[in-house]
Formats: sequence, structure tokens, C-alpha cells
Amino acid sequence: MPTATVATPQPPTPPSSTSDGALPRRTSDVTTVDPALVKRAVKAAALGNAMEWFDFGVYSYIAVTLGKVFFPSGNPTAQLLSTFGAFAAAFLVRPLGGMVFGPLGDRVGRQKVLAVTMIMMAAGTFAIGLIPSYATIGVGAPVLLLAARLVQGFSTGGEYAGASTFIAEYAPDKRRGFFGSWLEFGTLAGYIGGAGLVTVMTALLSADDLVSWGWRVPFLVAGPMGIIGLYLRMRLEETPAFAAELEKAESDRPKVPLREMVTGQWRALLLCVGLVLVFNVTDYMLLSYMPSYLTGELKYDETHGLLVVLGVMALMMVVQPFAGALTDRVGRRPVIAAGCAGFLLLSVPALLLIRQGSLLAVALGMGALGLLLVCFTAAMPSALPALFPTRVRYGSLSIGFNVSVSLFGGTTPLVVTALISATGNMMMPAYYMMAAAVIGGAAVWFMTESAGRPLPGSAPAVER
Repeated sequence: MPTATVATPQPPTPPSSTSDGALPRRTSDVTTVDPALVKRAVKAAALGNAMEWFDFGVYSYIAVTLGKVFFPSGNPTAQLLSTFGAFAAAFLVRPLGGMVFGPLGDRVGRQKVLAVTMIMMAAGTFAIGLIPSYATIGVGAPVLLLAARLVQGFSTGGEYAGASTFIAEYAPDKRRGFFGSWLEFGTLAGYIGGAGLVTVMTALLSADDLVSWGWRVPFLVAGPMGIIGLYLRMRLEETPAFAAELEKAESDRPKVPLREMVTGQWRALLLCVGLVLVFNVTDYMLLSYMPSYLTGELKYDETHGLLVVLGVMALMMVVQPFAGALTDRVGRRPVIAAGCAGFLLLSVPALLLIRQGSLLAVALGMGALGLLLVCFTAAMPSALPALFPTRVRYGSLSIGFNVSVSLFGGTTPLVVTALISATGNMMMPAYYMMAAAVIGGAAVWFMTESAGRPLPGSAPAVER
């Protein structure tokens, strides 16, 4: 298997290779990477992201059933709130995971930490499928569910930042947006896999069978998926950028204090929090909350609602790579700004369409929001790593990303459900997205364009 090595400054020499392909090569002023290596890195990172969001997709789309299994109550809204509360709890520990895995990734390497997060994610998801119901063990059931969600949350604290950093540091400067967009392609594939499985089971199984045993199947699938993802990640070596940092130190990577990752990068961290806020609020609103909104609040047919969301995600997957390539041509800032403007102007009209209830109106409203979301999913995986220098990239990005997701993104379903319950205003999802768009727009205004430029602290990277 090829290994990613970095040479000391010297005249260019022909790169060595193995039977699997050529190695990344760095001269005094440029890093040259083999496209085949970049593609393998993208696949390994994207599959882990797909597995993570397969679980989140399943949890969101089967939330009503999970409420009946783990939180018995005569009030369906209370069940849904309890289920989303357990969903949100995982996000409370994500910053802790980021503070552990992020600095560790800057010290021992991206690949090693990503292998650990993969194992933990798969174990946490698989464990949910084995938990007895409330009817069997009483209060122990929701306690065990919460424990499994905390394991998932802790592991995902190092997942997205590590995966986006891994792809960004392997990709050539002029195509970083395109290759980075495949990370979110994996996210959408995971959502579609989870939602598709739930849809099939909902259509084939009776309500009693779904509550008694059917809900377990999607979570148990995580075991084999985790093994495959771990295999792919273990076959890759470190990124050229991280290898160069090791060589500069002439020894093991020195430990960077956590304080330096925060106070030394405070401006970039604030920008990261703002960008991640609009990215994740709109993401979780559309892909995690809207299925429950259609069924729980609008009394929409459950199967038809899931099929609409599946269609929107499939549309996003088709557009995703093209939008990623667009960010390489016109820049990350214009694409992200267009998404913020779109959500500010179109959230209310789109939700009004959705509330009409007809299949065509729901599809049009959801489709419009999905295309706006692509502005973020295509640009963020390349824009966020470029905010930080190589020596603190994994750690600082993990902290900024997870703080923002924990406070604003993962809590979106819970907060919006509570706001609707408290106010009776069914337009709360639109207002929430509009507020996020304003904050995201402010972050875009102050960020520096990174398209086509080397990552901070790294040599220019080109394709061989």
C-alpha cells in the first residue's frame, strides 16, 4: 500500500512507488500528489462519515417508534421531545470528544485517530440495537440509550474535523473543493441508506412488529459497516501536510497546548462557529427534523414523507460534486453567501409550500431547501480546514466545529419542537433557519477566500 512521505528540501527526484501507486512527493516549495491516492483518501474518509450519518438518519426517521419503545407516555409530543432529548444529549459531549481527539490528531496523526473514532461510532450504534425496551427493563432502557448516544457523541467529536482535514491535506489546491464535497456526499449516502431502510421496514412491517423488533435492524447494520470503514482507514498513511510537520520538528510531533488552539486562533474559531452554525442548523432542520415535522406536526403520511426526503437527498447527491467543483472556480465565499441569502429569503415561502400538504407542494418546498443546503455541504469541507494552520488544524477545527454543532446544530430538532409546542406557531422552523442565515452571512463577510490557495502552514499542493 502506498505511504505518504515528505522529503527534505532537495532537487526534484523521481518518486518511488509500490504496486498500489505513486507516493506523494514534496520538494522545497511544492507537494505533488497522485490522484489515485487522493481518491482512496476521500473514500476512506467519506465512508466513515456515511456510517455516522446513517445512524443519525435512522434515529431521526424512526424517532416516533423509538419514543414508544423507550419513553412510554400518553402524549405523543412528550415522547418525541424525550427522543430528541436523547438525540441532543450526544451533542453535549461532542466538544469533549473534540478536545480529546482533535489535539491527539495534531500530535499522533490524523489516520490513527480516525480509526479510533470509527470503532467507537460503530460500537455505539450497534449497542443501541441490543438495548431491551422500557417494557422489559423499565427505566434502565432510556438510561442505556443515553449511554450509547454519549459514546457516539464523544467519538463524533473527532470525526468530521478529522475527515475534512484528512481530505483537505491530501487534495491539490485547485481541486480541494471538488474532493472535499465528496465528504458530504458520504453524509447524504448515509442518510439515504438509513432513511431508505426505515422506509422499507415501515412499509413492510406492521406497527406492532416495528415497535417490538423491527426498529433494531437499522442499528445492528452498523457493525459490518464499521468493520469495512475501519479496514479502509487502516490502509491509508498520513497526509503529506502532517508528514511535513513531523519532519520540521525532527522528532515526534510536539504537544500543542489546548490554550494555544483556542486563544491563538480566536478569530478563526469565531468564523468557524458562525459558518458551522448556519451549516448545521439548516442541515439538521431539513434532514433530521422535517420528517418528524411532516408526520408529527402536519399529520402527513409517514411513508410518503420519508420518500419525499429521500428524493431531496438524492437530488442533493447529484448536485453535490458539481457544486464542489464550482467552489474551486468561483470561490467558497460566493457559494456560501448565496446559501445564506437563499435561506434568509426563501425559508418562509418554502415552509408555506410544505405546509400545504400536497405531495407536489411538499416536494417543491423541500427541494428548494435542499438545493440551498448544497451551497454549504459543497463548500464547508474545504473552507473550514483552510481557516487554521497545519500544526493546530485538527484540534482547533474540532473545538470550533463541535462547540457550534453542540449548541446550535444538534439541538435544532429539540429546540424547534419545543418552540412550536410553546407558541403554537408552525412557522418556527423557517424563522430559526433565517436567524441562522444572518449569523452565517456575517461569518462569510469576514472570512478570507481560500479557493485555489495552499492551506495555511503547508506548501502548495498539485496533482501529478
